Amino acid sequence: MKEMPEDLRLDHPGVEDGAAIWRIARDSRTLDLNSSYSYLLWCRDFAGTSVVARDADGEPVGFVTGYFRPERPHTLVVWQVAVDASQRGRGLAAALLDGLTDRLREKGRLDGIETTITPGNTPSERLFTSYAKRHGAELEREVLFGAGLFPDGGHDPEVLYRIGPFAD
Repeated sequence: MKEMPEDLRLDHPGVEDGAAIWRIARDSRTLDLNSSYSYLLWCRDFAGTSVVARDADGEPVGFVTGYFRPERPHTLVVWQVAVDASQRGRGLAAALLDGLTDRLREKGRLDGIETTITPGNTPSERLFTSYAKRHGAELEREVLFGAGLFPDGGHDPEVLYRIGPFAD
């Protein structure tokens, strides 16, 4: 498990964190930014399958949002991972992902994870590849959504990363 930087702590997100999470996603300049309303809903409806990192003042400085697939109720779909610019380079994204999945595995609810990554998003590719190695899990990749499926044009394909089962 990746260790959490000692001046930060993991927590469940609350509705009051929605605006900060939206800002972190916006400022990442790599994520597809959803409406601010969707982040509020996410913090209300999917807090149990998401996590935030809080600084000493209790402010969110990173997050992972996820949900369980209805067709595969023990598969966590990781929707977004983002870290505030002030915290990058500290291993926080990996610590957030490990903390969330460890919590869900302790409850016996997790057999694997899925996420999508656009080609060329090297930080995300590294994050999920290293996660699979750290947990002794298989990693499969395939194009889930080709570029032509996106109605707004100019969107790269989304490659599905399927990780699991876990060895540890």
